[in-house]
Amino acid sequence: MRILPARSSTTMVDMESHYHPPSPLEDSVLDSPLCADDDFMGGMEELQDISQSISDDALSSFGVPEYQSSSNGSEGSTVLDALTPASSPSSVVNGMAASQEEFSSSSSSLNLECRVCADRASGYHYGVHACEGCKGFFRRTIRLKLDYDKCERRCKIQKKNRNKCQYCRFQKCLSVGMSHNAIRFGRMPQSEKLKLKAEMVTGDREVEDPHLADQKTLARQIYEAYLKNFNMNKAKARTILTGKTSTPPFVIHDMETLQLAEQTLVAKMVGSAGAPKDREAEVRIFHCCQCTSVETVTELTEFAKSVPGFSSLDLNDQVTLLKYGVHESLFAMLASSMNKDGLLVAYGSGFITREFLKSLRRPFSDMMEPKFQFAMKFNALELDDSDLALFVAAIICCGDRPGLVNVTHIEAMQESIVQVLQLHLLANHPDDSFLFPKLLQKLADLRQLVTEHAQLVQEIKKTEDTSLHPLLQEIYRDMY
Repeated sequence: MRILPARSSTTMVDMESHYHPPSPLEDSVLDSPLCADDDFMGGMEELQDISQSISDDALSSFGVPEYQSSSNGSEGSTVLDALTPASSPSSVVNGMAASQEEFSSSSSSLNLECRVCADRASGYHYGVHACEGCKGFFRRTIRLKLDYDKCERRCKIQKKNRNKCQYCRFQKCLSVGMSHNAIRFGRMPQSEKLKLKAEMVTGDREVEDPHLADQKTLARQIYEAYLKNFNMNKAKARTILTGKTSTPPFVIHDMETLQLAEQTLVAKMVGSAGAPKDREAEVRIFHCCQCTSVETVTELTEFAKSVPGFSSLDLNDQVTLLKYGVHESLFAMLASSMNKDGLLVAYGSGFITREFLKSLRRPFSDMMEPKFQFAMKFNALELDDSDLALFVAAIICCGDRPGLVNVTHIEAMQESIVQVLQLHLLANHPDDSFLFPKLLQKLADLRQLVTEHAQLVQEIKKTEDTSLHPLLQEIYRDMY
C-alpha cells in the first residue's frame, strides 16, 4: 500500500493499480501543489516520510500470530500452543519475524534501476524508482507546464541518450507510472521492498548485493537437489492425474483389481515382491505403504545432504532432524500424488481409490483418510515444485527438535531458508500475499498429522499380525 497526499485528505491506493495521470497541461495540474516553490516541496517530503512511517508500521502488523487469529478469536494460536515442544513450529515463526527485520534493515543495499532510463535510482520519486535526472526532468515538466514537440519514433530512453528526445522521455515517465499525485521521496514502501527483493532472488538477472546473491544461490541449490533426488514430483503427478499421459494409470478400486495390480504392476509396486502373499489384503497394503515410506525416507535423506550446511552439522543432529522431519516432509509431498478421488501408486502406474481405502477394515481404514483431508487443503494453496523444495528444506532444518546439539547453527540455516521461501512465494504467487503465513500454519497441521499417524502405527503393531520395517521402527522410537 502507499499513501498519496491529496488537497485535503490522505488517500490509500493499491501500489499495483494502473493509474493513468492526466496531461500536465490540464487546469487541475496547473493548480497542483507541484507548481509551488521548493520550500513547499521540502515540506511535502517531510510529510511523506511521516506518513510512510505510519504505513510501514501498519504493514508490520501482518505477522503470523495476527493472521492465525481467525474470526473465532484464537483458533490458529490454539493449534500452535497445543503442540508438544517436539512438534511446535515456533522456530519457523521466529525465523519469519527475523526475516522481516532483515528485509527492513537491508533496504538501502538494493541496487535499483531508474524505471525511465535504467540509470541507478536515487529513491522512490513520484510513484516509481527513478534517478535524480529523471526525477528533476519530470518535476520541471510539470511545474513549468512544458509542451514538447510530438515525436512519432518512440525513442528508446537510456542513460546515454535520455536528453535527446524530451517528448519520448516524458511519455516514458508517464508509461512507467510517474504521477504528479504520487509525491513520495526517498523511502520505499515495505510491500514494494519485499516484491523487489523477491524478483531479485527468483529472477534471471545478476544480483549485485552479496546477501541477495547468496539467497538466490540457496534457492537454486535446494530446487536442483529436490528435482534430482525425488522420483515423483508434483509436476509429474499432476500430469498423470489430469489425464495428460498416453497411458493412464491402472485403477485399483476393489479386492479383485488389487490382486490384478499385484500381478501386473509387480515390478513397480514398491515392496510388492516381498509382501506376504498369503496374508489378507489390508496387511499387504500396509506392507507396501511401509516400503514406499522407506524409499521416500531414503530420498529425503539424500535431499537433506544436498541442502547447504546440512552435511557439516554434528552427525547426531543430522539424525535428529531427519527422525523428526521425514514424515512431515513425506506427507507434504504425498499430497501432490493425491486428488479427492484417490492416490497414485507404483510410480504413477497405478491409482488406488479413496473409497477402496476407506472400505478396508479398521484400523487400516483409518490410515489414509486423514492424509486425504490434509492433501485437499494443502493442494488448494497451489504450490509448485520450486515452492515445495524450499518448504521441505525448512521442515527438515528445524531448530526446535528435541535433543539437538548445535541449535544456533541449525536455527541460522532455517532462518536463511525461511527468508528465501518467503521471497520465493511472494514472486511466484504475487496475487496471494497471505500464502506465506498460510503455509506456516500447515506446519502445525503436518505435525498433528504425524502424531496421529505414529499412534495408529503403534496400534497396528500391537493388535495386528504384522511387523514394522526396522528403519521406521527406529524413527518412531521415543518420538512422542
